[in-house]
Amino acid sequence: MSAALDLNRAMAPLSADPVALAHEIAPILRAEAPRNEALGQLTPTVLEALHERGLYRVLLPRSLGGYGADLTTFVRFMETLAAADASSAWCVGQASGCSMAAAYVAPEVAGQIWGNDLRGVLAWGFLLEARARVVPGGYRVTGKWGFGSGGHHASYMGGHCHVELPDGSLLKDATGKLVERTMLIPQAQLNWTSNWNVVGLRATGSDHYSVTDLFVPEAFSVQRDVDENRTIHDPFFQFSTTSAYSTGFAAVSMGIARAMLDDLRALAQTKTPSSTARALRDSPVMHHLVAENEAKLRSARAFVLETIRDGEESIRRTGRLDLDSKVMMRLATTSAIKRAKEVAEFAYHEAGATAIFATNPFERRMRDIHASAQQIQGRTGHIETCGQYFLGLGVAARFI
Repeated sequence: MSAALDLNRAMAPLSADPVALAHEIAPILRAEAPRNEALGQLTPTVLEALHERGLYRVLLPRSLGGYGADLTTFVRFMETLAAADASSAWCVGQASGCSMAAAYVAPEVAGQIWGNDLRGVLAWGFLLEARARVVPGGYRVTGKWGFGSGGHHASYMGGHCHVELPDGSLLKDATGKLVERTMLIPQAQLNWTSNWNVVGLRATGSDHYSVTDLFVPEAFSVQRDVDENRTIHDPFFQFSTTSAYSTGFAAVSMGIARAMLDDLRALAQTKTPSSTARALRDSPVMHHLVAENEAKLRSARAFVLETIRDGEESIRRTGRLDLDSKVMMRLATTSAIKRAKEVAEFAYHEAGATAIFATNPFERRMRDIHASAQQIQGRTGHIETCGQYFLGLGVAARFI
């Protein structure tokens, strides 16, 4: 598949099953995982496998040459990638969430970022310190951002900024909260700082990036998840960027846990622990624990998928994703990350000394799931927010 495509061809929607395609490239991801880690980024082989199948475009609207998949498909897709290699899945998940911004920019801008090239990818990181000063035609931007997962291979990076008005004050909304606007910046205009020296998800290349006094045209800025800014009116976009991130990153954790549980079951067929005469598969304790953890992981997954279905029903019924649906999606996804980590820890422990060797996948996956659970989607405080809602108290909407 050619990297550079004319607009008409690129705008044709993708029609294959992204879950099937994820299964197709899983052997490539597994084989490349050690090389990904050594490089600190995804290898050219992995990127080629992803781009050839358009797998950065699963949530991108079909009008822009994407799959236009629903969130249930997205979860299954992300689980499959993560079971093969969590860093690859993480980079795709980050870019997939960012692609939701396509519904909030002018069609010509969306076409320039995604429509002219099937390798067009938008990613972004976390606001560290950034201001966008209002000037004629756009903004002068100075800022730095961290956790730019998959950003080295993105064609555009987003930079979340506070907006500085001509009088030097910062723009606030009606509640007095600072407005955050995202600048869409071509890769060539960024300065990168390599500082991603971490325990897990080592191949995501989640480095810092910055710009200094860079002009960004107004059209290449976006305020996401605001109804009046939406340019694509598909009901799917009643789901928000947070919806994509929470379900996608929960799926990463569930995919890692699934792979570790399956690997333990395979190991149990042949491993006889030291100083024993009984294979793991013949242990009544193992029988109980494997079944218990299978139920734990499947229950967490079912809860996530249930809340997606309930959210879709809310949108069909009322035209909007209601607050109850948002809270339940938050509860389900944060809980799934926690449950998946517990299952992974069980599998790692019961694999015994086998698990500590880098030649086995348990070791990398254990590091990866602990890194993934530290991300903001897994924050324990989200559970408190949900409890406040259930008890009739106010809910902070930032991550709901």
